[in-house]
Amino acid sequence: MSTLTAESASASAACTPTTDRPRRRSLFPAAAKGMILATVATVIWSGNFVLADGMAHAIRPVQLAFWRWVIAMLAVAPFAIPHIRRDWPAVRRHLGFLSIVALLGVTLFNTLIYTAGQTSPATNMALLAAASPLVIMVGARLLWREKPGAVGWAGAALSLIGIVVLITKGSMAMLLGLSFSAGDLWMVAAMTTFAGYSLMLRRTPRGISGLSLLLSTFVLGTAFLTPAYAWDVTAHGSFPVHTGTVAALLYVGVLSSAVAYFAWNKAIATVGVARAGIVYYLEPAIVAVLAYFTLGDGLNLAQLISMGLIIIGVALSSRAMQRT
Repeated sequence: MSTLTAESASASAACTPTTDRPRRRSLFPAAAKGMILATVATVIWSGNFVLADGMAHAIRPVQLAFWRWVIAMLAVAPFAIPHIRRDWPAVRRHLGFLSIVALLGVTLFNTLIYTAGQTSPATNMALLAAASPLVIMVGARLLWREKPGAVGWAGAALSLIGIVVLITKGSMAMLLGLSFSAGDLWMVAAMTTFAGYSLMLRRTPRGISGLSLLLSTFVLGTAFLTPAYAWDVTAHGSFPVHTGTVAALLYVGVLSSAVAYFAWNKAIATVGVARAGIVYYLEPAIVAVLAYFTLGDGLNLAQLISMGLIIIGVALSSRAMQRT
């Protein structure tokens, strides 16, 4: 009887169509995808720095930040609402976590950058922003036990040296002659909030998709910013609406917010916060190239060499962290 049963089961299994199919190989490994996404975010944010420099006196910082996130919400909502409905129990359960992430990455970060730009020279802002990847790496090591290793730290240091050479155009006199203002303190605060935002993303709760995270933090961050926006408009009036301001808002709202934040969040989820953070070192080099083509800013030999140092440093750190 047992023999018949076994034979019957064997025949049944043979007749059942198999569901095992060979998996398609992805064009890029997960690590490569993560680094590409981090680079995409960094390139877009680099354009944001160039654009923000031109808008510094056209739109007040709080108003620029507020409309940036309103546009970002509208851009993301059609894609994210179905995810929010599905993930709503997890979103509601982790509202405290999402509120902190929104406060750091949405309400404060860009508002502080725009505020710093009112009084801080672009050179100072770029130098201070260059410290952000180091803060992220140290935080990732202390909080999440991500280990860059000796080569990783060496690559980060090499990139930092390259950034200093790039920004000062290889002039020690320019570096020693830098003066600091109150705006630099705002930039330090912005750099710190960005590092905190990136570190928090590493612990995004399960059950919250990337689009749910994006829309929920955009909504919460904008809500936190609304009282400051209302006060600013009452006290100083609104900005003039014309082609230039509308184009600037669309860029920072759709690209710098919706697209870049989604790419950055996904990169951190894929390769870790320390490894994604090191790509941020590319930003000053990308800004210099964009400024050369769009604003007519010059590039000398020292700056070109510094870009090579930055790229080599990023490659070294990324490769070292991939092995750990």
